[in-house]
Amino acid sequence: MPSRNKAGNEKQLSKSALKLRLLKRLKCTTRFERELWTGGAQLVAGVDEVGRGALFGPVVAGAVILDPKYRIKGLRDSKLLPAKTREILSERIKQHCIAWAIAAVDVARIDQLNIYHATRLAMTEAVQALCPVPDCLLIDALKLPSLTCQQKAIIHGDALSASIAAASIVAKVERDRMISAWDPVFPAYKLASNKGYRSPAHIAALREFGPSPLHRQSFAPVWNSTHPQEVLEFMLEEAGDPETSGETVPIESCQE
Repeated sequence: MPSRNKAGNEKQLSKSALKLRLLKRLKCTTRFERELWTGGAQLVAGVDEVGRGALFGPVVAGAVILDPKYRIKGLRDSKLLPAKTREILSERIKQHCIAWAIAAVDVARIDQLNIYHATRLAMTEAVQALCPVPDCLLIDALKLPSLTCQQKAIIHGDALSASIAAASIVAKVERDRMISAWDPVFPAYKLASNKGYRSPAHIAALREFGPSPLHRQSFAPVWNSTHPQEVLEFMLEEAGDPETSGETVPIESCQE
């Protein structure tokens, strides 16, 4: 879809820009939740992930059961919210929801499984950490075959469903905190600003210094780095250590 710059000339928008424009038009409501509540569901959990496209760090999933009696204003896709707004909403969600949980899959597991299966694993772990146990799931674009409860996959769910948006927000805030904590350890990659995603500075650092132990070796910009990847030897040496075996565990959860 073309757009016009200040000079009046048409320019072609990138796929990411087109997607962002679409997401901004979508309205985030409790329509899907209300349909399930009306149908008899008592505990509807929204599920989403963040960090799927990052080059560094874990993929993190959130699961949230909203309280039908309490409306949290301002919920929408976490990508569309300023960082400060996300942090405020994350605390509000945790205070007023019925239950929330977060789980992460680390880089070793991502490289072992591939990012698609690692994402589903993180989502599954987050749902399993919820207490009380949900009787229905609203999930952003995926289904979780290892879980037996009723599930509904919603394309662009984090922009349409309040529960999925809430899960996206708590997961995004937690992952950003985790990645920022690594910035002083690996300052060359500017993690505090790019949160582990592709950026010119991040790509330049990969080319100059090679990947860190927390980069995803299976992602092309990482394994295409011209610098020797000593991290592979490190990972092999630690393969037998249970503390670095890539097991997936819930980070934290809180229920009312």
